[in-house]
Formats: sequence, C-alpha cells, structure tokens
Amino acid sequence: MAISTLLFNKAPYKNVVVLGHVQDENGQKMSKSKGNAVDPFDALETYGADAIRWYFYVNSAPWLPNRFHGKAVVEGQRKFMSTLWNTYSFFVLYANIDDFDATKYTLDYDKLAVMDKWLLSKLNTVVGEVDAHLDNYRIPEAARALQEFVDEMSNWYVRRSRDRFWAKGMEQDKINAYMTLYTALVTISKAAAPMIPFMTEDIYLNLVKSVDASAPESIHLCAYPTVDEKMIDKGLEKAMEDVLAAVVMGRACRNNAAIKNRQPIGKMYIKADFTLDKFYTDIIEDELNVKEVVFAEDVRDFTSYTFKPQLRTVGPKYGKQLGGIQKTLASLDGNAAMDDLNAKGCISFMVGDVNVELTKDDLLIDMTQKEGYVSEEDGKMIVVLDTNLTEELIEEGYVFEVISKIQTMRKEADFEVTDHIKVSLNDNDKLAAIVAKNEGAIAGKVLADVMTTGESYKVSKQWDVNGEKVTISIEKN
Repeated sequence: MAISTLLFNKAPYKNVVVLGHVQDENGQKMSKSKGNAVDPFDALETYGADAIRWYFYVNSAPWLPNRFHGKAVVEGQRKFMSTLWNTYSFFVLYANIDDFDATKYTLDYDKLAVMDKWLLSKLNTVVGEVDAHLDNYRIPEAARALQEFVDEMSNWYVRRSRDRFWAKGMEQDKINAYMTLYTALVTISKAAAPMIPFMTEDIYLNLVKSVDASAPESIHLCAYPTVDEKMIDKGLEKAMEDVLAAVVMGRACRNNAAIKNRQPIGKMYIKADFTLDKFYTDIIEDELNVKEVVFAEDVRDFTSYTFKPQLRTVGPKYGKQLGGIQKTLASLDGNAAMDDLNAKGCISFMVGDVNVELTKDDLLIDMTQKEGYVSEEDGKMIVVLDTNLTEELIEEGYVFEVISKIQTMRKEADFEVTDHIKVSLNDNDKLAAIVAKNEGAIAGKVLADVMTTGESYKVSKQWDVNGEKVTISIEKN
C-alpha cells in the first residue's frame, strides 16, 4: 500500500480479503510456548500449497477464525483435489490408449447423448454459480459448488460412461464422451484456477497447451470461463437430480436389507410427485441392479406407519390423556392415519371426553415395512425394494460375484486393462456349472478367451462367493 501510494498515488487493489485468525484443532490460539504452533513451511512440504489454500476456502469464510489441523486438510484434499486429479488421470489414460487429440474434433451438441448434455448443463450452471459467488465474496459457497460438480463428474458421469471409453474403435459416441469430459475438465480447471493454481496449471498444460501451440502459456493467462446458456437444460438437471435421489435411497434400502449391490433384485417401487422417462428408469435399474422400476400412486401394500406422541409437545397440552393417546395411536391403521395427517394437517380422536388433535410436530412417525420389502422416505419420495429373491436372481448374483472376483485378481496381478486371460474355476461343482451356463456373459466382462475347470494357472486364489468356497485361477492368454 505504501509503495503504490508513493509511486502511483492510489491503492494497489480494489478490494482485499484478509485471512482471519488461525487456531489449532481445539480452537486455541497457536503459540510456540504452548507447543501447538504449526510451521507453515513444514505444512506446505507435507500437504502442498493447493491443499492448504483449498482448506481455507472450503472450510469457512477466510476472514473468520479457522481451526487448522492436518486431518481436515487431507479430508478436503481427498474430497475435491484427489477426485479432480483421478478424473483427469482417467481421461489421460484412455486418451493415450486411443491416441485421442481433442484439437481434431469438435463438440457437436446435437449428436451428444443425454449424459453428455447433462454434464455440460451442470458445468455451465456451476460456472455461473461460482462466478456469482466470487463476485460477492461468498468463497466457501464457490468452493463447495466446485466440489459438488467434480464429485458428480467423477462418481456419476465418468462411472456411468466407462463402457463408452472402453469401446473399440473411435465411433461417434466415444468421440462425444471424450470431448464432453475434455471440455468439462478444462473448463472446471479454469474456474478453479484461482483457488488451486498449481494442480489446475498441470492439467491445463497437459490437456491444452501440449496439443495447441497457440493457446496461452498458462491457465492463469486464460479468460475466466463464461456461461453458455444454450447448454443449460434445467429440466434435464432436475430429472437427473431425481434419479440420483432415488439411487441413494435405493442403496440405503439395500444396506438395510444387507443385500449386496451385485445381487439382482426383482422390483423397485417409487411413490413421488413426478415420473421419469424410460431412459432415467433404465439408469436406476442399472445402478441398483434392479430388474424393473415401477412408479406407483400408492405403496401401502408394502409399507405402513406407526405413531407415538412427542412428549415434549403433547405432554403440556394433553398430560392427563397421555396414556389414552398412546393406546389410541398404537391401534391406528397406519396408512389411513397418514392420509388424514397429510390431508387435514392433524390426526383427531377422542380420549374420554377430550378431543385430541395432533400435528406432525406432536408425533414421532416411523415407516414400517411388510415382510420381504424394505423402504426409505425423504419427505418427497418413498422407495420400496422387493427383497424376495427367486432362484434365477440368486444364480445371477453368483455370476456377478464371480466376475467381480476375477476383475479383482486381474487388478492385483497388474494386468493391463486390454490383456486377455484364461480362467479356471476349481473345487466347487455348483459354481462351475453356473459359470459354464453363463460363460459368454462372464468371458466378455473379464476378457477371458478360455474358461474351464481343473487347471492351475499362474495366479490362484480361494474365494467365498456368497457362501460358496471356490478357487479361481487365471493367467494371461
């Protein structure tokens, strides 16, 4: 400030953000005498400048006091930076395999798949949100918007699109997937560059500058990304948001029923104030390994409700009638009572000569499921899984488990993703018969040219496959 005033008679900046007081992990002032001070150079060496910067951005407004400790820095690094870097590494791995050069192609929006259009819509939405947040010094909000997008790009778009990157040749759909992910990685790196300057610079130099000599020398010499309104489709974003919510609740149902995701399930019922096109229900079915998703107007055939009084509110109003209220609530038809509660805003009944009216604030409500069904509710949607397993579903579960074990062995043996192998299933006739029956499906997934029994290949391991002991043996073909 002094130098700028002396030389130019003005401040060197329009606005400045000053970092608040940095405390230790217990909220105490750092002090050498207390032994809780952190050497900043040691921290930089341990965690890196980007990770430390990101922690201060995403944790709270920078001008507020911040508790600093390594575990929090590492957690922020894992949630955002590692996810971004792993997504970038995924792109680089397969782009190198296919010798893909983004400068040779264009992003043709009309030819894109729905998943591509969704990612580009989310990308442009988040760029606008981050820009607006930064303009108004809402720094944690900007950081969290970036983090949420990167999570969805990695754990939803890339995971849902892997088969497209693995496809042979260079068909249009594969080009679309590459160009969509390339665009998203470059754009989100530019949006995040002010916050994590070093990682984004590495990504930019490799993805952009290495193939385009005319591009700016650094990501920090590029213009901040702008929003392309033509790519934003709020209807698509809402539909995918509903899909994600249904998938999360479906996984919770599976967890509650202790059924692995690799075990197929017959039906899933959804009760909500919306329905989804087949494209979206296919995604839910694939994600949850469910044969059929059904939107139902009512799920009372599978669920009911139980009610108990909320003593904190009911006690002061109906203290003398509390025993009668508990008995009456226990005897109610749960579904009918919930209908009344939703329609009228309360449940009414007589206890002696006293008219009792209870709202949702007066009630502890639990959803119960009938035998063979598991349900979840979030206030907007009810999801019910039919957990009754047929022999065909159980057999298919064995097939998926065997595929998973073989893929794990491939990874542990450091086989390349393109290596073809031989497989032998030993010491379990039941599983051998199931594998022989489904040989084509298994071989295609694990790149097996030979599937047999009784052979001892170079890599061998005993497994428990849904309670069945088996020895699987593999080697490169």
